[in-house]
Amino acid sequence: MSVKKNTVSFSVIRRLPRYYRFLGDLLASGVGRISSKELAERMHLTASQIRQDLNCFGGFGQQGYGYNIHQLHREIGKIIGVDHDLQAILIGAGNLGQAIATHMHFEKRGFTLTGIFDCDAQKVGRQVAGLQVQHSDDLSAFCAQRHPTIAILCIPKTAAAQVAESLVELGITGFWNFSHYDLRVDHKNVVVENVHLGDSLLTLCYQATHNIHTPDFL
Repeated sequence: MSVKKNTVSFSVIRRLPRYYRFLGDLLASGVGRISSKELAERMHLTASQIRQDLNCFGGFGQQGYGYNIHQLHREIGKIIGVDHDLQAILIGAGNLGQAIATHMHFEKRGFTLTGIFDCDAQKVGRQVAGLQVQHSDDLSAFCAQRHPTIAILCIPKTAAAQVAESLVELGITGFWNFSHYDLRVDHKNVVVENVHLGDSLLTLCYQATHNIHTPDFL
């Protein structure tokens, strides 16, 4: 389904993966259709919010019938782009990098992990998630041959900006950044998703300390 660029708010975009996950769970449970009210109760949203979100991408559901879960899950997947098979590389084969490579199931989320790189000679040559860790010196040749577009950064924050700049020159247009550094790449058509696991833990700490109930997802 065609959506004009920049016409959908980022808050709606942030909710799309959650819709996709909940609908996938319903499919796995054998549920064939659901009303906006029932889906809202499961997701702790309002039925109006769900209808508004989905109307950003066209008409889904039928009055008195609800949503065909298989169809809606497929359409949201297309909107997100899980059928695009984006080629990704992972930089940093430490504990976090290995965990992400092994457990993230990239193929279910629109990606194929094609290479893992590290500058530590002790990690080079190891097998991680079916891939052999390569030396960072081989990145240029690898990118010239395989043309990945996404880089996952599991490297020290002191190296993030320089590594990202080098990767942009090698054709990388998207970063999933775990480096504990708020990465900004000032290049047209290059996107960044900064992930700060520590921030999430500190948010939990605050809520537990002050006995604050977790709010519904916005």
